[in-house]
Amino acid sequence: MTLADVLPAAPTTTADALALFDASSAVTPEFMIGTWHGDEVPTGHPLDGMLEASGWWGKQFVDSETVHPLLFPTKDRAALWALNPLLAFGGMGVATKIPALKKQNLRGVINVLDPVLSTRAPKARLRTTRYRGVDTATMLYDQLPINDVFRQLDDQTVLGAMDLRGLRHPYFFVLRRDDSLRLR
Repeated sequence: MTLADVLPAAPTTTADALALFDASSAVTPEFMIGTWHGDEVPTGHPLDGMLEASGWWGKQFVDSETVHPLLFPTKDRAALWALNPLLAFGGMGVATKIPALKKQNLRGVINVLDPVLSTRAPKARLRTTRYRGVDTATMLYDQLPINDVFRQLDDQTVLGAMDLRGLRHPYFFVLRRDDSLRLR
């Protein structure tokens, strides 16, 4: 399934994405419980392309205290593993300044580094916060100044807005409920 399947009229600018986000319903933390497959929503953001290049698969919300924000498929694609976000976002500043990195397929590198980058411990929590005037489910990273705020598109799909300290505009992504793979 592609982004076009989920969002046929996907926003292409930050203003369009914000309009869709603001028009969408709030969600509760309980609604988010489960495993979600993700896609980027390209809007011209400096992070556009980074998740796709990395091979990012999605997120898992076990409960409000147990969240795995960065899931990747195993080499054989039979299961998922959780990447430590502190390690992933450590090089983000450099990556956003080298556009060619976004065009590279980094999946092989990520999979080779799996033993170093992976974690079994949860690295985020799920809470309700107020964002753009609406109380809605928000994933709070434990060690990073990042909040992923969610709005409901339908019963199986949410639009996420990553609010990251130091970036002017949110980075957008879509999550679709998908419990077909388990954490190894």
